[in-house]
Amino acid sequence: MKTVLVTGSNGLLGQKITEKILKEGGVNLIATAKGENRFPVKEGYLYAEMDILNPEEVREIIEQYKPDAIIHTAAMTNVDTCEDEKELAYQLNVEAVATLVTLCEAHNIQLVHLSTDFIFDGENGPYDELAAPNPLSYYGETKLRAEELIKNSKAKWAILRTIIVYGIVSDMSRSNIVLWAKGALEKGNPLNIVNDQWRMPTLAEDLADCCFLAIEHDAQGVYNASGKDLMSISELVARVADFWNLDKSLINEVSAATLNQKAKRPARTGFILDKSMTELNYHPHSFEEGLEILDQQLKKSIGQ
Repeated sequence: MKTVLVTGSNGLLGQKITEKILKEGGVNLIATAKGENRFPVKEGYLYAEMDILNPEEVREIIEQYKPDAIIHTAAMTNVDTCEDEKELAYQLNVEAVATLVTLCEAHNIQLVHLSTDFIFDGENGPYDELAAPNPLSYYGETKLRAEELIKNSKAKWAILRTIIVYGIVSDMSRSNIVLWAKGALEKGNPLNIVNDQWRMPTLAEDLADCCFLAIEHDAQGVYNASGKDLMSISELVARVADFWNLDKSLINEVSAATLNQKAKRPARTGFILDKSMTELNYHPHSFEEGLEILDQQLKKSIGQ
């Protein structure tokens, strides 16, 4: 049985990975994050507090538990915050990866690393795994730098690139565009939503599956791991409104230029998923199927 260590286990993806292991078994899980464990179930796996920015602490934990694989989900992902706090973004998104790479090389550990569509400029998406990156934001730059560090290492590695991850955690402590749009529309708040950016939103459960498929297949190389439906952000919000029968007239379509966001976003990303589907047997849900899963979880969490 493989031992798998997960960084950022309190995050949305981290919690979905814990959930998956508890449901399916077959893996010894070491969940790690900064601070106390936020996952509601505490049995069936080990939790270790670990500050990814403390190389000595990271080394001690990895040498103590000797994982066969590390799924690295911890990162600074708020694109505008990365622009404001460049030093911290670099520490979290690049230096922490360098620490893990060194340890994976030394102990022959497979590294499964999460990356992003924001390494691309959005000029000619959807992209395959060989497309040339050209990040527009500091967030994209740090994630590309991390990819380069991993690719130039002697470690066993797989990079999974993803796009807009959505889902819920039990304490509702993590938001994302789907929950945000649903909540705002339910309150009757008018929304300004961009209609000139295209993405393929990814259900967190699908991404957790792909992380495991990468470990099961001893995957080596870059894989696209997103949802399969390409849509504009305004269409995404409209589909959320349709699914929950909310008022679409509250959605005001605007161009990205009108929002004055600190970081520049790529216009059209999206991924070609053929490689992940063929080599890893990755089969993501459609967007509406993902919303259905989310809806069931929401009903369960409020005890309906």
